[in-house]
Amino acid sequence: MGAGKPTFLRALLLPALLGAIVIGGARFDAWSPDAWTRPRGDHTLTERLGRHGPAVQARLAGVFASAGLNYPPAELLYVAFKQERRLEVYARGTTNAPWRHVSVYPILALSGTLGPKLRQGDRQVPEGFYRVESLNPDSRFHLSMRLDYPNAFDRDMARLDRREHLGSDIMIHGGAASIGCLALGDQAAEDLFVLAALATDSRVRVLISPLDFRDWGAGWQAPHGPAWLERLYAGIRSELAGLPKPAASARIMQ
Repeated sequence: MGAGKPTFLRALLLPALLGAIVIGGARFDAWSPDAWTRPRGDHTLTERLGRHGPAVQARLAGVFASAGLNYPPAELLYVAFKQERRLEVYARGTTNAPWRHVSVYPILALSGTLGPKLRQGDRQVPEGFYRVESLNPDSRFHLSMRLDYPNAFDRDMARLDRREHLGSDIMIHGGAASIGCLALGDQAAEDLFVLAALATDSRVRVLISPLDFRDWGAGWQAPHGPAWLERLYAGIRSELAGLPKPAASARIMQ
């Protein structure tokens, strides 16, 4: 879903959610599902939005209003912290506006340890800067969003290290079990899926960090890893420094 391409999401999804247009049920199969996203029925993107969209709006419209944002937002940033096992949602109305914190979701399952994903089968959740590449309304784990792992940085570092077979099919999805993905439960997956579908900028950003560097500062020592790891973490630290930290009283969504 790169910039400049026709966006199926912008043209279709909001009218479909409101019930104004009925599309002929074409499935949104932009990628081949792996074992964690194998189809379990015949759900379409339009059908999923019609089913879950109103409930998501009821849960989140007030939350966005409290953050001073319209629902649905124009742009989204999902920030996942492995050690803290939480995912924070940030949004903004325009590209030049500052990000505003919206909500927090617990991560119910993720595999591996702190550190980046290096190869297929290592069961690691990647770390770095990603985009939501596509949406799967017919996932085995309720709903899923596929990230663009491996991204350009991952591929460049693999060439530097002479690594091959980096793996793929990294998702944010429902359920409570995962191998290399982030599982947040079905209701949280509905919230994140619908928000991603309705964002006017369909290139939803995702930042995955080993931990919340805003709490740890410069004293935290990175796990043993490749020589470029500190470069990656410096970039993550810089990005997090520009984000408002949730208040201690921030509501944890389910």
